Amino acid sequence: MQRTYEVMFIVRPDMAEEDLDRLISTLESQVSTAGGTVKSVDRMGKRRLAYTVRKFQDGQYILFTVEGTGQLVHELERRLRVTEPVIKFITVRVDEEQKRLHKVKLLRESRAKGKGTQATEASAEAGSEATATV
Repeated sequence: MQRTYEVMFIVRPDMAEEDLDRLISTLESQVSTAGGTVKSVDRMGKRRLAYTVRKFQDGQYILFTVEGTGQLVHELERRLRVTEPVIKFITVRVDEEQKRLHKVKLLRESRAKGKGTQATEASAEAGSEATATV
């Protein structure tokens, strides 16, 4: 079953740009060969870490949005774990959250439409009562 995941990982701050490009392309090719798709790659740049990780205070943040199976994510995490420049990573399944937000949005729209209809009906009734009493 294809699900949507966000994989954020932090690499060493002293990593060269071409090495980072090579790492990202390797991970993208791994995802595609495993039957998944990379929806987006967001390079968030160099940022200060909240706490020291492996003697680093800074890191380069990269966010992958991946569509695939659980096995694909398991293999991707394994590769991130053994890749030396990667300091930390986290994977979050986001498809359930997207479905929930879509459902809430539709509910809000239906309520807004309902209130709008009731308000116009109420104002129409008030207008007809005002003309009937005059």
